[in-house]
Amino acid sequence: MDLTGGSALALTSKNRPSDPASASDPVPLPGAVPVSGATPSSGAVPPAGPRVPEARTSAAPVSTSASVSASTSVSGAGVSLPRTSRPRASVPGARGPVVPEAREGRPGTPSGARSDTPSGNRPDARPAVTELRLSAFAGHRSATHALGPVTLFAGPSGSGKTTTLRAYEALARLCAGDPLDEVFPDAADLVPERARPDAQGRRGFRIGCTVDGPRGPVHLDLAVQAEPRLRIVGERLTARGRVLLATALRDPGRSTVQAEWHTAGATPVTRAPLPDGLLGTALLPLRVAGKTPGQLEVLAAAEQVVVGLRSAFACDPRPERMRAPVPPGEGRLRRDCRNLAEVLHRTHTDCPRRHHRLATVAGAGCAGTVTGLGVRELPEGTVRAVLERGGRPETPLGRLGDGELRYLALALTLLTGPGVLEMDRVAEVPDAMQSLTLLADGLDRGLDGRQAGELLRLAVDIAGDGHIRLAGTVGDRTAAEARRTPGVTVVDLSA
Repeated sequence: MDLTGGSALALTSKNRPSDPASASDPVPLPGAVPVSGATPSSGAVPPAGPRVPEARTSAAPVSTSASVSASTSVSGAGVSLPRTSRPRASVPGARGPVVPEAREGRPGTPSGARSDTPSGNRPDARPAVTELRLSAFAGHRSATHALGPVTLFAGPSGSGKTTTLRAYEALARLCAGDPLDEVFPDAADLVPERARPDAQGRRGFRIGCTVDGPRGPVHLDLAVQAEPRLRIVGERLTARGRVLLATALRDPGRSTVQAEWHTAGATPVTRAPLPDGLLGTALLPLRVAGKTPGQLEVLAAAEQVVVGLRSAFACDPRPERMRAPVPPGEGRLRRDCRNLAEVLHRTHTDCPRRHHRLATVAGAGCAGTVTGLGVRELPEGTVRAVLERGGRPETPLGRLGDGELRYLALALTLLTGPGVLEMDRVAEVPDAMQSLTLLADGLDRGLDGRQAGELLRLAVDIAGDGHIRLAGTVGDRTAAEARRTPGVTVVDLSA
């Protein structure tokens, strides 16, 4: 399958990170590298299973193979998989819910984890995406972007700022268990223009990322077929130079891919079909027992990726939706921030310190004197947020300018956490082990220079403790300011 005007839809060595651990070619395949005996540490990320739609998940039995020889490339996907000494198991067509295998763990440790810490692990590190790869995605080709605690993408219109964040959000949603067709409803528009279809009329795109954390850097790469049918045709999860999971499309007539993951037990590799519309890495915590060192290694890497990617919130404040009073609710901020007053009502009661700091930030970015942020309960049962003016008449938020409303909403997202944002929380993992990434396309839209500068300084300050990260897109003026701000990484897509 051709993706970029001549390159096959494959997860080859040129698509992998260039760190020494994975630079060799070919990459060791599941079961082809002996296990060193190291086991995941007690700081390994505990299981974080995704929402799995039962109708789309295969319940086919897992097969194993004890002998692995030379690898062979699978037609249509380009992902090398081991050739076994006996015929491969056929891919069953039956569907049903995935039944998790039993796990064993020591008391006081996460299920499937071990309490001993192998050398080189960092049990206190929070999983975070540190690299985004757009090998062939929309207008991007062979693009690799390092991500810091605060990363801003800049460049002229059409340089791919929005699609860069789109790729990040897509990976996050796939790790949360969202079906592929919901994540990419416009998949054909994301195929590179120069990508020529193969003889079967197939085209697609490739994206990937690196998630750093307790297990060190873990790399995830995807090959997605967009035409004629949307499906994941290749997936690879690697860590420390070892391929822990590889999937490939064997039979285009079935809605499954054949997956192989590292075991390193009596059988060095385990095989099973997985649905081609869901991310295999996100399904591993439901399919791997965690009884052998190899299985524990796979689980720790997969769960690190799931936690690092799922901990993301895309924020796009829409001032026209934020002006009216709103009924009180659970107080979780929506993506468009239409319920800003409701969330301020909650933070005023539950988070007084953060609420006070937000009021201070409001004073730095809103016109006039601001002495506090108040919330008023109205007779009709709704709430309205106001700026308190220190003895002068207070100003309802509905009277603020678009830039002021966006500034307040973005500041609120930086000062809160997953419990205050309407997002798919990784509830299985303590907040102290998570690092929330805010995705803000058009971060400086409608803001003046003072407001943009205040947001940048707030983001750097908040990101200092590792709990909050920011990835956004900005215009030239804010990019110039960001380059002068310590702690901000600016990626120029026009270069």
